[in-house]
Amino acid sequence: MKQLMKPWIVWHWLRASFAVVLLASFSNADDTKSKPISFINDVASILLDHCVACHGPKKAEGGYRLDNFDEMLKPGDSGASPVATGLSGELIRRITCVDTAERMPAETDALAAGQVEVLKRWLTEGAKFDGEKSDLTLNLVIPPRTFPDPPSAYPLPVQIAAMAFSPDGSMLLVGGYHEITVWSISDAKLSRRIKNVGQRVFSIVFLTDKKTIAVGCGEPGKNGEVRFVDFESGEVKGVVARCNDAVLDIAIRPSTEDLAVQELAIASADGLIRIVDAQKMAELRTISSHADWVTAVAWSADGTRLASASRDKSAKVFVANTGELLSSYAGHAAAVRGVAFLPGGKQVYSTGADKKLHRWEVDGPKKVMELSLGGEAFRIVGGENVYFVPSADNQLRRIDSVSNKATHSLDGYQDWVLSTALHLGSNRVAGGSMNGEVRLWNATDGTLIHHWVAKP
Repeated sequence: MKQLMKPWIVWHWLRASFAVVLLASFSNADDTKSKPISFINDVASILLDHCVACHGPKKAEGGYRLDNFDEMLKPGDSGASPVATGLSGELIRRITCVDTAERMPAETDALAAGQVEVLKRWLTEGAKFDGEKSDLTLNLVIPPRTFPDPPSAYPLPVQIAAMAFSPDGSMLLVGGYHEITVWSISDAKLSRRIKNVGQRVFSIVFLTDKKTIAVGCGEPGKNGEVRFVDFESGEVKGVVARCNDAVLDIAIRPSTEDLAVQELAIASADGLIRIVDAQKMAELRTISSHADWVTAVAWSADGTRLASASRDKSAKVFVANTGELLSSYAGHAAAVRGVAFLPGGKQVYSTGADKKLHRWEVDGPKKVMELSLGGEAFRIVGGENVYFVPSADNQLRRIDSVSNKATHSLDGYQDWVLSTALHLGSNRVAGGSMNGEVRLWNATDGTLIHHWVAKP
């Protein structure tokens, strides 16, 4: 029996299905014991994941910051030296002390024994900084992690949580296991594989240079990030938005004045929306209005407003420049999975676990209409007057926003349709399902063009 939260439960099943692949990543574990501890490779990620939230520029508990190496060396309010010779510094004392009132990280689990050992070794080895610039934030000094290669052939299909057309419409990029598979639209054949991305891929977006893809990925409940990857070479150019849970969606803010300005809204399962400058690979601001996973984000066509969907049963709209909350819509009374602005930016479509498409006004907010669907619905793609909604009743629906009706139901799937991609230039729309099937359609009349299982 299919459960309401099936896509998220299957994450854990997938992790077990491919466990054999991960074993290779531990083959050289013993070698690291003989190597000096590196700040940028070993220490910075521990601090970023467990310490910066309370000891960063916006929230410096105890007057102490360690969001970059230079700040880490400065004493906090206590005046005690945080990083001293050997193990006499305040930092290691707080991390290892038994008293939970003093022990850091506060109000959460202590660091794992292996992490403490890394920090102790780094301190006894001289607490050296081995990066280029010690004033850079930790997320910028950490080299991109190298992930294990995917299996040469999948033992099972992978659910398709993300897809994107190449800018010219000739290729379809499909999220796989630690990779993106690239398929030729003309013959539905595998063209190549882009490796070295997170365990699961949940969002793929081309930047305005049409050469770089932003990949939202991660291992649910453990880690997440956005990787900037060169589409042709597969080279990782940078990593942003590192967090303790998966990145679920990415949206580029429209810019009509300067194509070099590229702000990304990044939705994560840690409940945050991060606004990132894609050029500088720097975080601009964080929006923390949701109380649960942020499942989708979308900009208005003029880039002045940002909408979000969340598992906390709400959809919200913010002022793009400041993150100020404009509206919070709770009409679904269930997890919200997709969101999209209608033309003009004054109304929004949202979908969710209530198996309905809602249309509502930002001001109020006030529901204008709702359309019953056959199952839980996921992220929406489209614009102007045509939108596509994938859902758990094994269908992809084409919605006309003028009539507020489903003009076509693109069916034939044998499992939930989880994701979709649209290419206006070639008038093609694709939908990806739980069982790894891709179906390619004519976006206007719903004629099926190709279908295949995206399984190397």
